[in-house]
Formats: sequence, structure tokens, C-alpha cells
Amino acid sequence: MKKICVVGLGYIGLPTAAVFARAGYDVLGVDVNQKVVDLLNKGEIHIEEIGLPELVKQVVEKGKLKASTHPEQADVFIIAVPTPIHEDYSANVDYVESATKAIVPYLENGNVVIVESTIPPRTMDDVVAPILKEAGIDPYQDVYLAHCPERVLPGRILIELIENTRIVGGVTPEAATKAGDVYRAVVTGDVLETEAVTAEMSKLMENTFRDVNIALANELAKISARLGVNAHKVIELANKHPRVNIHLPGPGVGGHCLAVDPYFIIEKATEESPLIQEARKINNSMPHFVTNQIERMTCELDKPVLAVCGLTYKGNIDDVRESPAIEIAEMLMANSRYDVRIHDPHVRDEQVNFKLSSLEEAVKGAHLLVILVDHNEFKQWDEPFLLENMKTPVIFDTRNCATIHDTQFVVHRIGNLTNLQAIQEVE
Repeated sequence: MKKICVVGLGYIGLPTAAVFARAGYDVLGVDVNQKVVDLLNKGEIHIEEIGLPELVKQVVEKGKLKASTHPEQADVFIIAVPTPIHEDYSANVDYVESATKAIVPYLENGNVVIVESTIPPRTMDDVVAPILKEAGIDPYQDVYLAHCPERVLPGRILIELIENTRIVGGVTPEAATKAGDVYRAVVTGDVLETEAVTAEMSKLMENTFRDVNIALANELAKISARLGVNAHKVIELANKHPRVNIHLPGPGVGGHCLAVDPYFIIEKATEESPLIQEARKINNSMPHFVTNQIERMTCELDKPVLAVCGLTYKGNIDDVRESPAIEIAEMLMANSRYDVRIHDPHVRDEQVNFKLSSLEEAVKGAHLLVILVDHNEFKQWDEPFLLENMKTPVIFDTRNCATIHDTQFVVHRIGNLTNLQAIQEVE
């Protein structure tokens, strides 16, 4: 193995390409976005990930990583393109299909073809393999075709690409071994070989497990709001049981995995997945729950000013994919009663279709500070600054992340709304 071609230079493809380049392989990164390609060839990147800017600059300067809008011949092809969902929540595998077709002209006997994109069960056998076969390539004899789903946490991608266990599912046992050897060359974690459909399903169930358990916590938050109970204290005490680990509630579930992957299972086995479907409904309902609480908090005000802090789907990253915070912000802006100012230090203007504010602009004259993301910047606040600038010192912390000491503040948390009272206008 000398040359690797990585198709898709997003949050997974670009770090993957950089890691293989650091290990000494010649890597070509392919993306349809010319801006992404041009940036990479200058040693720069378009996403935020700890350690990645320095690594990319290093491997580009060494000539081990370059980018193009078209593939080239290689020993290994890794497809790492998005798999979003349609409006009906069915999987959109168009990008996977296009990427597979794009590499077909460059495939040679003995090449390893790996799909890292998260995909519905049987996509390798029912979608990817037939594309190769139609092009005259036997997917079971001529090349080694496998699925190796990514399993990394944003903010720790460069660490977890190396240290995490990798699951490699081949359409044949030989393909699993050959693809597994690709990862064994760079990772320190275990590399486990299995069938393609098992690898597909294992990735989906990892994230579905988390989604279902988050739904339980979110449902608890709703029940607690109805009953006047502090859900955070309930969770703290329940988790003292040695076999209980209830998650924390939040404003919803986002990102490219948890908010999407369960639908890939639902699509293939609708009647058999009522629990998974209900969990999705609960988590999807949380933005409405949040906006309803904001309405309760501000119902006595004529034109409440809201300082909305956070747009990404999790803390300390710039990823806004499927973010419930985006949905909440848009719902609030659609209500003409509110004056909404939105701030996120990790998000760039071109990532959203509305105006972003500085922190100073957001909190000036605000009646309510709404925390939607647990960025480090939102965990510790300059409390005198807030008191000086806010109209009323009230905070709604939907991530249960902020530490507030000054007793002049009224802090509501998503799991503890027991003392919620409407904000009164201060002259």
C-alpha cells in the first residue's frame, strides 16, 4: 500500500487523509468543493478540529497530502462522504453512489475500496457492489470491498482515529482482512473483522443506543416540569445505583450521527422499531419544549430581548449539522414578538442564514440569556459584565453547564423549572 485516495474532505475524510499522510502514505484528498481543495493545497482547512490545522499544514508541506476535485489511481480508496436524510427521513445515499461511480474509472484489480460513510443496512451489498458490477468490476473477486464506519467524537478526532477500535465489514472475508490491514498500519486500537451488513448495523446501533437513552432523560425533564420535580437531582440520585446511568436532558439531539442514524434502521424495519421511532419523536420535540419554556418566562413582557448563545450541536466545535440549537433559534426569530440576538464564538457567518452578534451585542438590554450549547465560553461567565448589560439577570441553561455565583441571577435549567416565574419588566 503506497497511495490512498480519500473521497470527501469533511469532518471525517479530512482528518482520515491527514492521519494516513502523517504515517508516510501518499494521500490524495478529493472533494467536489473547489474552495475546500484550494484551501487544502495551501495547507489550510475549512473546519474546526483540535490539532488538525497543524497536522494538515505539516503533511501538505511535506508533499504527502494534496487535494483535487477528481480521483486518481491508488492502492486504497476510502469514501467518506455525507449520508443525510430526505424530508421523509429516508436515507439519502446519493453522495455514496456518486463517490463510488467517481472512483470506478481508476480502479484496478487488487484495490481496496472502503466506505466509511454511515449507511443503512445492506447498502454495501445492494447499492455499492452493484455499481461496481455494472461497470464490469467483480466486487467479490476483482477488488476488496468493505465498510469501516467512523466512530469518533468531534474535538477528539485525531486521537480517536488512532486509538479507537475499528470495525471492518467485508463483502467477503478476504475483503475484511485486506481492509483491516489498511487500518492496522496506522491505528493502535483493535481492528475487528466481520461481514459488511454487521458492520453497518453495529455503527447504527451504537448511536441509536445513545439516542434512545437521551430520549429517556429528555422525557424525564418534561415529566419533571409537569410535576414540579428537579430532574437533575433525580438523575444524580438514581445514578448512585451501580447499574443505572441516566443521561442528562438537553434541547434536543443533533449532529451527523445520533440525529440521523436511527432513521436508517427505521427505514429498513419500520414495524419492528417502535421504541427507536418514539425516541426520535421525543428528541425531535425538545426544541418546541425549549421555546415553550421561553414563552412562559417572557409572557409578561411586550418585546422581550433574547440573547441566544450557541448554535452547534455540541460544545467546543463548529459543526451545526442537524443542530437543535439552529431549530430553536429559527423558531424564536420567526416569532415577531421577540428581539433575538444570536451569538456563537465557534460559528462563522457563512454557516448560517441569519445574522450573528458579538457577545456584547447579544446581551445588551437582554431580558433572558438562553444557553443552547455547552461551549467552554458559556460555562464560566463574567457576571458583573452580564449584570451591567442585561435588562433582567435571568438565564435559561438548557445544557446545565453554566456556573453562576451571584445571587442576583435567576437561573432556570432544562431539568429544573420548579421555580419558574414570568420575568417582570424593570424600569
